[in-house]
Amino acid sequence: MSNIKDVSLAPSGRDKIEWVKSYMPVLSLINQEFSETKPFKDLKVSMSIHLEAKTAYLAITLATGGADVYVTGCNPLSTQDDVAAALVSDGFEVFAHRGTTEAEYREDLISTLSVCPDLMIDDGGDLTGLLHGDCIGSGKNLIGGAEETTTGIHRLLAREAKGQLLYPMVDVNDADCKHLFDNRYGTGQSTLDGIMNSTNLIIAGKTVVVAGYGWCGRGIAMRAKGMGANVIVTEINPVKAIEARMDGFSVMPMDDAAPLGDLFITATGCKSVIRKEHLEKMKDGVLLANSGHFDVEIDKIALEDISCEIWQRKPNIVGYRTGDGRVLNLLAEGRLVNLAAGNGHPAEIMDMSFAIQAKSLEYLVKNKALLEKRVYRVPEEIDNEVASLKLKAMGSRIDILTEDQERYLRDTL
Repeated sequence: MSNIKDVSLAPSGRDKIEWVKSYMPVLSLINQEFSETKPFKDLKVSMSIHLEAKTAYLAITLATGGADVYVTGCNPLSTQDDVAAALVSDGFEVFAHRGTTEAEYREDLISTLSVCPDLMIDDGGDLTGLLHGDCIGSGKNLIGGAEETTTGIHRLLAREAKGQLLYPMVDVNDADCKHLFDNRYGTGQSTLDGIMNSTNLIIAGKTVVVAGYGWCGRGIAMRAKGMGANVIVTEINPVKAIEARMDGFSVMPMDDAAPLGDLFITATGCKSVIRKEHLEKMKDGVLLANSGHFDVEIDKIALEDISCEIWQRKPNIVGYRTGDGRVLNLLAEGRLVNLAAGNGHPAEIMDMSFAIQAKSLEYLVKNKALLEKRVYRVPEEIDNEVASLKLKAMGSRIDILTEDQERYLRDTL
């Protein structure tokens, strides 16, 4: 039985879902296809993704394809209660509400898996972790699953390397139509949206320190620069550091950037990127935000240790006053600022990511007899299909090779 905040919030959530549907043409085409082919007939799908309107439309699309869909969030602060209510009012089982405790969050995950799903979609690896631990019995029917975040893929590959992965998993994160657009343009825009929505402060003229220059960091740095910020990038990878330099950004260790930054944004997927020694060097009034999946990139324990006063300054901003009188401002409890303090990625971006998700589950069903217990890349034909549909929706066309050109390229090999 569903566990949400208030089903009476459904009308607002339904309005949000209808809005994003208008700007997700690729997923709409897949929805139409699934209504005819029913690839998930009689199958159960468990989902743990940031529960907002775009996610709801993915759940609806899978249900259109014949699935019984069970939904929870993947972060205690990213669930939108009205969207959860809308899904429940339409017959979905949903276990999530905004602001859950860690214990409640875990219980919601367990409830979503208790149905013994045939397929699952994970975001960050929490469902997968339970299926390899306390909920191992809930995986008895599992054909496989899909994972869409960098952090989740790191965890999957670690399991695979140790020979401990129990199910086939599709690496949605590294599909071109996911990371090239979702991680870069989606994270870039939505991160700055969440920060500006919370602070009502200007980006132009500030020194913005971006930790990590993967696809998410690239997008954040690009957007901050475009809004007039002076951008510093911190990195551990020398190749990515060179790329950041050649993209026009300053590159230095966090220890050197700490006294210079006005706004710090972490996007690494690692822990303790901003530590005590960095916090002790920062300016009065700095903003600390995270766009990595878990709230471990900014050391919150260290932040508490150096503070003599901690208080809620406004929604999604907690102030930490240090012994020397400085105030450091932590946004969204150090959780994903673009979702905890905003609406997440734009609908047009998630249109591609969730189209890849839907097609990846279809791929698992069609190929279940052939798949081994390992991590699979999204097949190129799925990437190209989604890209072609998106181009068509955007009103763009591309060239097609002539027979002579195809023969030339073939004979050149």
